[in-house]
Amino acid sequence: MKDDNDCVREVLAGDKEAYGFLIHKYKDKIYTLLLRMIHDAQDAQDLTQECFIKAYHYLHSFDPERKFSSWLYRIATNLCLNALQARQKNQRHPAEWDDEWLIDESSPEAILLQKEHISEIRDVIQELPEHYRIVLLLRYLEDMSYQEISAVLEVPVSTVQVRLHRAKLNLRTRFQSSWKGGKPNEVF
Repeated sequence: MKDDNDCVREVLAGDKEAYGFLIHKYKDKIYTLLLRMIHDAQDAQDLTQECFIKAYHYLHSFDPERKFSSWLYRIATNLCLNALQARQKNQRHPAEWDDEWLIDESSPEAILLQKEHISEIRDVIQELPEHYRIVLLLRYLEDMSYQEISAVLEVPVSTVQVRLHRAKLNLRTRFQSSWKGGKPNEVF
C-alpha cells in the first residue's frame, strides 16, 4: 500500500491518477465527519467534494513534514465550520443523522440501554458548541489521538484536552440525573 506522502509527490509530479488513491482512502471518513457535523447528507456530500477539490488545488502548499490526513481533515473542518456559520445566518434546520456510531455492540443489554438514549444523546451533542462537538467527533468517531486532533484544528494539545473534557462533562452532567442504572461514561 502506498504512503500518503508518496501519492502527494506523484500527483505533484504529474500523475493525476495518484490523487484517486487519496480520494478513495479518505472520502468515506471525510464524508462521515462532515455528516456528523452538518447533519445533512447532501451538504456533507457537497462539502466532501469541495474538500477534495480544494485539497487538490492547494496540494503544492502541503508540508510533507506533516500528515496528509491531518491536513485534509483541517480543510474539511474549515469548510464545515464555514457552512455551519452560513447555515446559522440562514436559520436552516439540520436533517436527521445516523446514530450507529453511538452504539456499542458488546452486549444485547448495552445495545438496548444505549438505543433508549440515542435521541437524547443526539440532541445534547447537537446542542454542544461546534468547537466541543468537533473534538468529540474526531476523538470518538474518527478515533484520532489528541496530537492528531491538535494538528487538524491547529490548536495546542492542551486545548484539545480541555475541549474534550468540557464536552464530556457537559454530556455527563446532562445525563447524570436522567439515566437510572446506566452510567453516562458507558457510552463516552
